[in-house]
Amino acid sequence: MGRQRHPRTICRTQTKDRKTNGGLFSTKVCPASSSADDCQCLLGPDQFRILREKGTEAPYTGKYDKHYPEQGVYTCAACNTPLYKATQKFKSGCGWPAYFDSIPGAVTRHTDTSFGMERTEIVCSHCGGHLGHVFKGEGYPTPTDERHCVNSISLKFNENDPVADGDGVAK
Repeated sequence: MGRQRHPRTICRTQTKDRKTNGGLFSTKVCPASSSADDCQCLLGPDQFRILREKGTEAPYTGKYDKHYPEQGVYTCAACNTPLYKATQKFKSGCGWPAYFDSIPGAVTRHTDTSFGMERTEIVCSHCGGHLGHVFKGEGYPTPTDERHCVNSISLKFNENDPVADGDGVAK
């Protein structure tokens, strides 16, 4: 018989952290330059559908919808780039995590004309992963009067705040 390979060895995508834990990579990263096959290998099917195919999770089902820590940072689930501080999150009641602003330079906006309307799509500036949409002028009592409506599955949470700690990289 031929040599058996661990299923993760078929992934050709680079990893952010080459340290291993029992033969498994400890941190999975899916760069924008990765092929669809490579990303599917690193992201779960639902993460792939949302981050790479611009899907949406059902409202009120996400892990971070009702998650309101006092400190920490929400990072991109595909590349670990810090996107939002816990202090930027607010209760909107929309069914998805809502933020009034992002970490400067972390989120890029694009016009989205799908579904016969014009909206503003937001993506991770580092890897291009789809996060959700931003809405303006809804009257929320926030500093920006904006609501970044983000899919929970597009995020990870780190209770430490690497942005405030000065290194800007989530661990």
